[in-house]
Amino acid sequence: MFETQEVEVKYQVADLTALLSALAQRGVLPACAVRQDDQAYAEAGWNYGLSKIGVAFARLRTEGGRHLFTLKRPMDNELSCLEYETEVADREQMHHAIIAMGFRPTVRIVKERRTATWGEVTVCVDDVEHAGVFVELERKVPPGMSGVEVQRTLDGFARSLGLELRRVTDTYDTLVRAASASA
Repeated sequence: MFETQEVEVKYQVADLTALLSALAQRGVLPACAVRQDDQAYAEAGWNYGLSKIGVAFARLRTEGGRHLFTLKRPMDNELSCLEYETEVADREQMHHAIIAMGFRPTVRIVKERRTATWGEVTVCVDDVEHAGVFVELERKVPPGMSGVEVQRTLDGFARSLGLELRRVTDTYDTLVRAASASA
């Protein structure tokens, strides 16, 4: 399958210890943290405040010496996207290629991420510079599957942890940009 739809739900975490304990009670043990350094890009003509639905966004990520190029196009909402991803050899050359394709850099997102699996769900516990600690639950599903329905199911998983969670519907680029603007 060349095309994948990534669907996620995201929550700001007030008590990281309680989250990790609740996950552990279900046998979900996040791995050691890895540092992810992401540069986000937007299509020319798109600006914050405009809808992201149907707009292509690129990301260049470095993690553990590997560089990944990702293109996302939000479908149902910002957290339900068609996604294409591949490893690239040279981050700097890819950066220039992305700009030559008509994208512009928006924001840099640096985080420490711990991941685990919970059945078909990937659990990401993220400490995002300038934005805080979050937990994401995500699934890859076939294109055309209702992202909103998958998000409803993922929200049920999150709520089953028995924690007070604050659901966030923004992407990390929007959250980091807002935090940086208010600092």
